[in-house]
Amino acid sequence: MEEIIKNQTYTAAIGGYSSDGAGVCRIGSRAVFVKGALDGEIWKIKIIKATDRMALARGETLISPSSCRIEPACPHFVSCGGCSLLHMTYTEELRLKINRVNDAFRHIGGLDFKITEISGAENRFSCRSKVIYAVGEKQGEPVRGFYRRRSHDIVPVSRCIMQPELFDRAADTVLKWMRENSVQAYNEIDCKGCVRRIFLRRAYYTGEAVCCIVTASKIETKKSRALVSALASSCPELTGVVLNINKSPGNTVLSGDFFTLSGIDTIKEELCGLIFELSPVSFFQVNPEQAQKLFEKIVEYAKPEEKTVLDLYCGAGAISLIVAKTAKRVIGADTVKKAVINAEKNAVANKIRNAEFICSDALEAAKLLQIREVNPDLIIVDPPRKGLAAGVIDTIAEIGPPQIIYVSCDPGTLARDLKIFCGFGYFPDSAAAVDMFPGTEHVETVVLLSKLKSTAYTEVKIDLDEMDLTTSESKATYDEIKQYVLDNAGLKVASMFSGQ
Repeated sequence: MEEIIKNQTYTAAIGGYSSDGAGVCRIGSRAVFVKGALDGEIWKIKIIKATDRMALARGETLISPSSCRIEPACPHFVSCGGCSLLHMTYTEELRLKINRVNDAFRHIGGLDFKITEISGAENRFSCRSKVIYAVGEKQGEPVRGFYRRRSHDIVPVSRCIMQPELFDRAADTVLKWMRENSVQAYNEIDCKGCVRRIFLRRAYYTGEAVCCIVTASKIETKKSRALVSALASSCPELTGVVLNINKSPGNTVLSGDFFTLSGIDTIKEELCGLIFELSPVSFFQVNPEQAQKLFEKIVEYAKPEEKTVLDLYCGAGAISLIVAKTAKRVIGADTVKKAVINAEKNAVANKIRNAEFICSDALEAAKLLQIREVNPDLIIVDPPRKGLAAGVIDTIAEIGPPQIIYVSCDPGTLARDLKIFCGFGYFPDSAAAVDMFPGTEHVETVVLLSKLKSTAYTEVKIDLDEMDLTTSESKATYDEIKQYVLDNAGLKVASMFSGQ
């Protein structure tokens, strides 16, 4: 194995991407990750860290650039780090994301299954409906921006091209108000100060928008009125101004008490022909245009007609209610009480009577349905980035629905969980990716899993060694035999066909 020495320079050809979008090359038997390098490029690189298995390098000189390399549209691209892929064409970005999902399926899930479909965004910029600006101080002045990766150092950002212009205008108004009214930014080290974050959400289809100021303490009435007046003057589009007094330590963005300072504290969004009311704490996809495509794909896979559906992690009820339009019955569950209240209101507002919502975590909800002897035909899960807890997967398998739809924002935890589901006899039938987060390495994936018709798991070995599998005719024969085993014998093929 070739020794890799820290601070040594090498010339290397980039041959792919890591899960976070860095370029990957190989020196000897070790993978070397080069942030900012594109597949197909040749770089002179400098090793900045090396272990027995991998190394990190900095690109020193670009010798041969890729035709997919472009100038990033954001001036904060290098310092902020929130958008890691703005230096490549959108076509290359989508290729990276498909490969990221398929690499996770193969290397983490051990699955011989690939996606070929990804729904790209028509609008790569100004596409997000929600933003959270961190607030702090630099040289005695309040600033807002985003945390530098793996730190709590705020990178001041004057304009985020991923957000509507309204968000930056509102955030700048809050900073001006802070300066004029001697309102201090919160200091995480000594826990002193007031303003912690600026949270903004806007409905793409209705235009309603709410600005939520997150503070560590109360604001004097006179100062809060001045804030409302300033925002009304600079941002007449805002339909509500909310104060969230969040005294909790740590990274929780919204917690504690909420006070409506002006207008209303919720917005209404329209998707798939339905209206959704969203409070600041309600989970909802941050890219409504792409969310529409995601929900349509879920309905396509679900075929919910006359089915009883359990929707875990339901948030404000978007998936539940869209599926309920044609389903027999839908039950949604979420741990956030306000989100469940939103979901119930959304059901009433849309005159949907076959959906109910319960406030509980996924495991409790699944067990509750077991007690109530509700046997869903389909379970939909849309968990946070960390994926499903093992207990949730076990309980879903005990319930034993014929089908499961897994919606994921992290290919790694998705592949890990699919591998576990396969152990219970659930295998992926169809899958597609949706680019919910242009400019970043993140990608949304929806997978349809189906349960084998028998719970009897038997090893099956069919000897096809004598067959010429290179012809289309014999390939069809192979596929027909495999399908026969799955559909009619109902057996889990533990030892797949020899000769493959």
